[in-house]
Order: sequence, then structure tokens, then C-alpha cells
Amino acid sequence: MAGFSQKLVSIFAFLVLFTAANSLLLLSGTATAAERGEVTGGAPHTLPDWFKESFLDIADDVEEANDEDRHVMLFFHLTNCPYCNRMLTESFETDPLQSYIQGHFDVIVINVKGDREVAFTEDISVTEKALAEQLNVFATPAIMFLNKDNKAVARVDGYRAPPRFQQVLNYVTSKSYANKTTLSDYLNNNLKKDVYQLRDNPMFTQTNDLSAIKSPLMVIFEDSACNDCTEFHDRLLSHKDVITETKPYTVVRLDTGSTQEIIDPDGNKTTAKAMADALNMTYRPGVAVYDNGKLVRRVDSLLYSFHFKEGLRYISGGYYKNEEYRSYSEKRREELLSARVTINLAE
Repeated sequence: MAGFSQKLVSIFAFLVLFTAANSLLLLSGTATAAERGEVTGGAPHTLPDWFKESFLDIADDVEEANDEDRHVMLFFHLTNCPYCNRMLTESFETDPLQSYIQGHFDVIVINVKGDREVAFTEDISVTEKALAEQLNVFATPAIMFLNKDNKAVARVDGYRAPPRFQQVLNYVTSKSYANKTTLSDYLNNNLKKDVYQLRDNPMFTQTNDLSAIKSPLMVIFEDSACNDCTEFHDRLLSHKDVITETKPYTVVRLDTGSTQEIIDPDGNKTTAKAMADALNMTYRPGVAVYDNGKLVRRVDSLLYSFHFKEGLRYISGGYYKNEEYRSYSEKRREELLSARVTINLAE
């Protein structure tokens, strides 16, 4: 009987120790989880039900659209993308643009991380993800417009404010591309002027000779037709993290509405607009970032503070010399999360 009691005591002691050990493991796991930061600001969005249900044979889609004198619009998106969410809400789900798009375009969705097969041309039949990579889709939403011959006639990468996007749509529906008119020139001629008055900023350096700047250089292109420049100043340039990352840079703001002659980083005489056009920029404010006189990064769409400041750090820290931005971004995100930093993608 005594032996039996001792066994019960031993079993009880084991259970107590086992339970305590598991509790410590659980507490340890909870602490570990709490020690990591989190990613916030993602924006899940249900795509409009009027987007075309396509079998992703794009040539067939183009033929069907052409029969009705419409264009195909490819909408490259990413799940939880805050920029996609904002543009869908403002332009695809709000009139007058929603009705205009429904009346003139067949919108086909491509998920940049998707696995559906897309017959893009006779020679290209790949997954959505592979197609996005082939077309260098790095910013979402990316929107590509196709003509009756299944050729891209216009493309915008990233968010566009409704007034600017309306003119992009007009450029396509009017078939101005057929007259050799560039999208940049069309926007310059048709966007409403005087919606923005250029603002100064203490970080701006006044110079017309960009070739003389030896430090990392950030060139900001603005004009009076810029719908997003006020937000750029109030939300981005005033953000403490962005201010920190701009410190290694010489920051120069150029007015693309000016005809004043400047010297570009290569030493060529030009104007702000001609320089922006050479960089294929159709968005304002556009940003071009240089190091050692060489273009490293261009921003031709709205960015929130996290993506913007990390792009600056990628260059000023010299990371671009050894790795692609995507690899840098993944490592940097893990570094911040491990340091218990919360990353807000939509701040």
C-alpha cells in the first residue's frame, strides 16, 4: 500500500512538473509573439462585380471588346494593397468615373501573385504571377490599356487621383495614341491647371545644375495640375521617418510647368518637363533618386511613408549595390518586426 501511495505521489509530481513546463512554454511563446511588431494598414477589398468574367485568353477578350468599340483594361492588383483599395473606391466604385469605365472598357483582373493561366499573346501563356514579372509590374495597381490589335497603348503604375485618371481614360477612348500623341503630352494639354500652388520646404535646395551635386540626390517633379502634391507635402514630407531618411540627400524640387533651362545629372541642358518625360513620368509629384549621378529609383505614383522612406534608405545606405529592392524589402521588414516595430503600410 505504501508503495502504491509513493507511485501516486510520483505520478502527481510528474504531472505538476509537466504542467508547469508546458505553462512556461506557452508563456514563452506568448512573450515571443508579443516581442514582434506587426504589419497594419492592409486594405482587403472586394473587386467590383461588373468587372469582366474572363477566361484570360486576352486576344479573345480584345476581339470581343473591339466588336463593341471598347478597350480592354488589365487591372493588376495585389490582395490587401492599400493603393488598390483607394483607387478602386475613388475611381471604380464612385461616379462619374465608374459609369464612364463601365461604358467604355472591359476590365479584366490580374492578381500579381495569382496562379491562373493567362494566354496573353500567341507566344506568351503563363501564370498571372509570371506575367506580372515579365511586364515588370512592381507597383499596384498597374493598369494597362490594349488596342484592337492587342497592343498596349497606355499604362499607369500605381494610384492615380480621379481627375488625372479621368484624363488617362480620355486619352485611350479618344484614341489619341493613334495620332502619336504621348500620354504625357495629352495630360499636359488637358489636365486642369491651378489646382495646386507650389510650396516651399526647408529641405529643398535651389539649383539649376543637378550635375554639380555629388551626394545622393532626390528630384521632385511638381506642377500646378498636381492633385496629390498637397497630400505629398502634408502627409509624406512632414513625416518624421521620411525626414530622417532624406537627411543624406540633396533634395531639389522642379516645376514641370516652367520653361527655365536646367542641367540634368548627366550634364545635359534640358527643362524640368523634358527631364520628367525622358523618365517616362506621367504622375505628379514624380520622384527620381540618384546616387553618384546615376538614376537608381523612380517613383511615378502615390506612396505612403513606409514604402517611400525605405526606398530612400535602400539607396543612401548603398544596399542597391548588392541586392534587388524586393530582397532588401523582405529583409528590412523582418528586421523591423523582430525589433518590435509596427509597420503601417497606409500611414
